[in-house]
Order: sequence, then structure tokens, then C-alpha cells
Amino acid sequence: MLPMNSRQDWSFSAIIAGFVAVLVGYTSAAAIVFQAYQAAGASLEQVGSWFTMLGFGMGITTIGLSLYYRTPILTAWSTPGAALLVTSLPGISINDAIGIFIFANGLIVLSGITGLFARLMRYIPQALSAAMLCGILLRFGLDAFTSLQSNFSLAGSMCLVYLLARRFVPRYTVILSLIIGLIIASLQGSIAFHGQNLHFSVPEFTPPHFSWPTLIGIGVPFFVVTMASQNAPGIATLNASGYKVAVSPLIASTALVTMILAPFGVYAIGIAAITAAICMGKDVHPDPKKRYTAAVAAGVFYLLAGVLGGSIGTLFTALPPALIHTLAGLALLATLSGSLHRALSDEKQRDAAMVTFLITASGIQLFGVGSAFWGLTGGVITHCILSFRVKTQENNQ
Repeated sequence: MLPMNSRQDWSFSAIIAGFVAVLVGYTSAAAIVFQAYQAAGASLEQVGSWFTMLGFGMGITTIGLSLYYRTPILTAWSTPGAALLVTSLPGISINDAIGIFIFANGLIVLSGITGLFARLMRYIPQALSAAMLCGILLRFGLDAFTSLQSNFSLAGSMCLVYLLARRFVPRYTVILSLIIGLIIASLQGSIAFHGQNLHFSVPEFTPPHFSWPTLIGIGVPFFVVTMASQNAPGIATLNASGYKVAVSPLIASTALVTMILAPFGVYAIGIAAITAAICMGKDVHPDPKKRYTAAVAAGVFYLLAGVLGGSIGTLFTALPPALIHTLAGLALLATLSGSLHRALSDEKQRDAAMVTFLITASGIQLFGVGSAFWGLTGGVITHCILSFRVKTQENNQ
């Protein structure tokens, strides 16, 4: 049971935002995670079991952290980490893979306890965090409209309903867009479950094995990628949306839960960025202090996804891509515009913000680390150089 004041914070739009966040998260990255698990040597039955525990882990951490801090803190699997595992785990035994999961998350726990990661994040100006978030979300905003080319009637109807709802019933824009999308997709016959049955996968324990060559060769890069490309953007998203939460407890707690669940196939749970942004927009609730309910709702949907982990592919591949892309882009539109405003509002940080935005949006991969990290790095370097130049000129005068 939730406290009385918590129940009063709930709204239908918050529940829908939580559902959309989970829907977008699974449909955009479940295939990569599936490949990572296959690369680890997991059987189809084990993959279903591992997806089950991932859902439970993300649900527990999302609900717990969001209720504790009264902040929309969404957790998610590490998509960049999964991409690295796809190319690194072939030829490694499944027991060694579990050992890598435990080792890498142990390093993340250590980073959280020592506060090193939190100290680094404090040096990043809010304009750069907002610019990085813009770069991350840009692709989703563009996909909402490029879907017009592949399925004009579906994407066009969703966009039109979104605009009308935005004008007359702004708190129900996303749900109305989803409803019209489902109706059009059904009429087109593009929703297909392929006759598969839903089923529950029983969690399966896999004993870990630790080998220094694999821990150093795969575990350390996996740790770096997860911190740089998952947790850093996640924390930056919170900051960019105006939520100030102690960083170290977030990092340490999510990694600790992952360590405990790692023998059951949970490879990495970190702070979400893209899906979290869906739960932080004005459409969720006019009061930013009540938007945490959207994340709690997402946590409940995570748990439901965990129950059906063995059939998660069936559930989230049944919908046409145009519907998913349009829905995600429309749900993130307000967050994208707000972040863009915060990124460019301070003239002194505008150049650095643009560098951050462009590098992040480029999608480059350097040394196995994603563009979000490099965008933030480039922005900080630009900010330091330009700030130094300005201070030097002021001193000379």
C-alpha cells in the first residue's frame, strides 16, 4: 500500500508515461540484449529466464528509488554494455560471462561508494548535460517524422491526434496518440503475435567463474562503457530536468542489486536516460514533484514484463516499427524542446553546448565508448578552453 499522499499524486497520464517508457525501452534494445545473451552461450530457455530477472531487477530498483527520493528515477539495462558483450563474449564460457557481470558491477559499486563518479559529475555545467540529452533524443524525434515515409496513414494520424490533443487535452496527448496508432495498425493488419503462447520462465542459477584474462580484457571495458555510456547520461538526464539526487547512492545501489542477481543472468542495471526522459515531461504532471509516479508505474510494468520474460519478444515485436518510433518521438517532444532551451539559454556556454549536442547526435563510437560520453567530454573541453580565454581577457583589462 502506498501512503495517502502518494496515492493523491497519481494520474492516468503518469501511468501511460510509465507504460510508454517500458515499451520504448524494450522495443528499442531487447534485440541487442538478446544477442548479448546468445553470445554468452545462454540457451533459449536461459535467455527467457535472464529476461525475467532483468525485468524484476529493473522493476525493484525503479520503484524503490523513485518512492524513496520522490523523483522519477528510472533504471534500465545497459544497451551500450550489451553491444560490447555481443562482440566480446563469443568463445567465453557462460560461467565466465557471469563472473564478468559480477566483477564489472563490483567496480561500479566501488565507484559509487568512493564518490568518485559523483565528484566528476559535479564539474559538468547543466547546459552541457541538457545538450547531451538533446543529442541522445534527437534520433527519436527525427524517427517520429521519418515514419511518415514508411507508413504515412499510421504516423500521420498519430501526429495529427497529438497536435489536437496538445491543443485541447494536453495531459492525454500520448495515450490518445497510442490509441489511434493501435486502431490504425489493427485496421492495417500489422499487429501480429505469430501464434506464439505467453509463458513464464523460472529463474535459473548459473555459478560464476572468475578468470583474470576475461575480467581484465572484457570486464574492465564493460565497466567503462556502462559507466560512461549508461550511468553518465542517466545522471545527466536527471540534472538536465532539474532533479538533484545524490549520485553515489544511485550508482552503488543499482550495481549492488545487479551483483546479487548476476548469477541469474542480470548483466547490468544502470540509470536510464531516454526512457527516463519520457517520465519527466510536463505531459506527465504539471508539478515536477509528482512526476515520480510515472517512474513507479514504469517499475510495475517492468515487473509485468519480467513475469512474461520468456515471451518478451512476442509482446514487443508484435507492434509495427512505425507505431513505436512515432510514439517514442511524440512522447519525448516536450523533453527535447525543454532541454534545447536549457542548453542554449546561457550565451557563455552556448558554444560548448553545441559541441556537446553535435558530437552526441553524431553517434560516433571511439574505443568502444558511445557518443554520449564523447559529447560530454568535448563539451567540457570546449567550456574549459573558452572560459579560460574569457577570464584571461578580463584579467588583462
